[in-house]
Amino acid sequence: MLRIGLLTSGGDCQALNATMRGIVKTVLRNSKEKVEIYGFEDGYQGLIYGRYRKMSWADFSGILIKGGTILGTSRTPFKLLDTPEADGVEKVPAMVKNYRKLDLDCLFVLGGNGSTKTANRLREEGLNVIALPKTIDNDTYGTDMTFGFPSAIDIATKCIDDIHTTADSHRRVFVIEIMGHKVGWIPLYAGIAGGADVILIPEIPYEMDNVIDAIEQRERDGGRFSIVVVAEGAITKEEAAMKKKDYKRLVAQRVKPSVAYDIAEEIAARTDREVRVAVPGHTQRGGEPSAQDRIFATQCGVEAAKSCLAGEYGCMIALRDGRMTRVPLKEVAGKLKYVDPSSELVREAKMLGISFGDE
Repeated sequence: MLRIGLLTSGGDCQALNATMRGIVKTVLRNSKEKVEIYGFEDGYQGLIYGRYRKMSWADFSGILIKGGTILGTSRTPFKLLDTPEADGVEKVPAMVKNYRKLDLDCLFVLGGNGSTKTANRLREEGLNVIALPKTIDNDTYGTDMTFGFPSAIDIATKCIDDIHTTADSHRRVFVIEIMGHKVGWIPLYAGIAGGADVILIPEIPYEMDNVIDAIEQRERDGGRFSIVVVAEGAITKEEAAMKKKDYKRLVAQRVKPSVAYDIAEEIAARTDREVRVAVPGHTQRGGEPSAQDRIFATQCGVEAAKSCLAGEYGCMIALRDGRMTRVPLKEVAGKLKYVDPSSELVREAKMLGISFGDE
């Protein structure tokens, strides 16, 4: 008997179900043993409290195109992993106990950076764990892509596309806030795909003088409108030079909902232009997975299943240089993958005339 467990942890995304389908179909078709499948509800909370259900092939049929997660998800911050739950339950011992209770051979964890860190902790506790890189932010270290990212790009790009006509009609500057607290992969890709004039991301601190210059230059060139794409974590050069605690204090003192509104207000004051803010927000996590996401999620699922059937655990599935592979969890857990400010894509965007506010 081969007993496997599945859980989805952290923020949701469009291709979680497609990934689980890839795992289950591959295991069922290729295992020489009978297979039992257990799905833990609401992420690590299900593993902590023993909330699970026994599943069959039928549960995974028809979910390739379905967004979200059929198992539900939640956030269990890694930094609080050794802090007991409100009812006193010790998280790690409870997870180990429930894993052992079901006599699992492998636990598949679909999650981002925090979830991967927890998966590595469970590996250190002696459990057989395989992690799969889920996050719309594409910031998981050790893989060139994460599932959820392609769909998020498409949604963010569609938002920017739809703003063009209304911005043009009213000669407005639109500031569009795209998800990305610590990294700027989505705003970078969607900004380029959507024809943004300015893209502000956390990895490239900006100066407002440069942003204003870019908007005014576009007007001088005959443009009726400007599109400014702003990551949630966009930061000025002055703020980037601050001590971490001082910057956190500054952010906590913000009156407006986010930095996008501060930027919009300053653009309006300094250019005498009509400025609007658009925030697609959680729509970037929702809806059906894109075709590319479905393909990549399926590849991740198949590779994870192959790893399990081969008895190779303690790894994360990854895409590297166009090939699916496995990387040791201990080498990637707790690390973020940032946009390289000197990368080819950033250089090409600048040659095209896109401003990142740094020069």
